[in-house]
Amino acid sequence: MGTIIAVLQDSETKEVLMVGNMNKEAVMNTLTTGLVHFWSLSRKSLWLKGETSGNLQLLQDFKIDCDGDAILVLVKSQGPVCHTGNRTCFYRDSSSLNLTSSLS
Repeated sequence: MGTIIAVLQDSETKEVLMVGNMNKEAVMNTLTTGLVHFWSLSRKSLWLKGETSGNLQLLQDFKIDCDGDAILVLVKSQGPVCHTGNRTCFYRDSSSLNLTSSLS
């Protein structure tokens, strides 16, 4: 297993909080500790979501899609998920999309 897309979703509201990547180690750490871990593609390292901010993501459920190429991670969030301080990384709408830089 290389990496797989992981969608983080609030287990109660069903709001999508963020999208990240997991490798085998991140999946195993998430399932065994109950705390969500990701694999950083840019840093090429494992990281515990909320380790620095204290906004840990508590695993509630874990689902794999029908093709086995994406994971849905349902969580109880201990605070804002986005590095900007927003509850979710999906707080911007299409009016803030810069097609020249966002899709290149």
